[in-house]
Amino acid sequence: MVMNISILGIGKLGLCFGLNLEQYGYTITGVDVHEDYVGALNNKSFFSYEPQVNELLAKSTKFRATVAISDVLNDDTTILFVMVATPSLQNGAYDHSQIERVAEELIAFGKRNQTVHLVIGCTVMPGYCATLQAKLSEYNYTVTYNPEFIAQGNIIHDQLYPDQILIGEGSEEAGTILTEIYGRLCRSQPTICRMDPLSAEICKIATNCFLTTKISFANSVGNLAVKAGANPEKILQAIGADSRIGHKYLQYGDGFGGPCFPRDNRALNLFAQQTDYRLLIGEATDEVNRQHLHFLFDQAMQTPEAITFDEVTYKKGTVILDESQRLALAVQLAKAGKRVIIIEKQAVINELKLRHGDLFTYRLKEEL
Repeated sequence: MVMNISILGIGKLGLCFGLNLEQYGYTITGVDVHEDYVGALNNKSFFSYEPQVNELLAKSTKFRATVAISDVLNDDTTILFVMVATPSLQNGAYDHSQIERVAEELIAFGKRNQTVHLVIGCTVMPGYCATLQAKLSEYNYTVTYNPEFIAQGNIIHDQLYPDQILIGEGSEEAGTILTEIYGRLCRSQPTICRMDPLSAEICKIATNCFLTTKISFANSVGNLAVKAGANPEKILQAIGADSRIGHKYLQYGDGFGGPCFPRDNRALNLFAQQTDYRLLIGEATDEVNRQHLHFLFDQAMQTPEAITFDEVTYKKGTVILDESQRLALAVQLAKAGKRVIIIEKQAVINELKLRHGDLFTYRLKEEL
């Protein structure tokens, strides 16, 4: 049984994964390029807003960080998780450059004496794992796609209680090793979905795109109800009572945002175009999300009073502002002359002041 696991890229996702694995007896070595960050992890002075991270790091005994990838390229390591960032490019595709830099270092190290399973845990464009496999095959690596379905602000919990484990296996052996690891890690009884890497790559972004479609449906029906003078919450509650539909992601409120949903939608639309197929439902989901923001703006402009936002992060309880519809609405209202009051954590207020100066009136959330 594999008990030594290395993680290349220990940002928010990789760090949580490593700390969770460490709880279940695995010895974890995490690699990151930032020396100060690695030092803070090793001396346990690092602070995170992600729930449970600080506590797990403080009590960890089998987790260590390093800046040297050579520390994990030894014959004792047969599985390498890659959890580096894959930000979006201007055209909507994912930027694989950090994975490519990892691959270059692996190639420079030379052919491995035994097969090493490289497991890509970050989101990639469909077809990328096959390209990477072709590059690394002669160096005795298999490439498996194993992304996670987590929500910011709930990563530790979501990794321990997943509904499904998606494994786009580069080999049957890699799929079996991952099945064993998750069998030890997960407190839930997730469905193990083993398939080829391309199918898994499509599945990952398509899953998130179904959720954005559900959010956009809920908001468009809610907007219609408001315009007609009906009750959007009652309508959606009744629709969600149907067991074929369900209540999750079927509430009337903010449009989707954050570091995952918008870019996954754009990536799936781009992949469809590259495959010579027009994914109309994905295009419509994005358009509805934009339309919903305009609708909320028009509704708020009809109110004479100041507009107060209790948090403007993309999701309450986080400090993440990426593509937040609440923040986009606040900016539009303030620029249109409305007095906008934002109640937030100090860290978020600091970032808002850097981006927008005195556009808003700020109130500190902890003091209320």
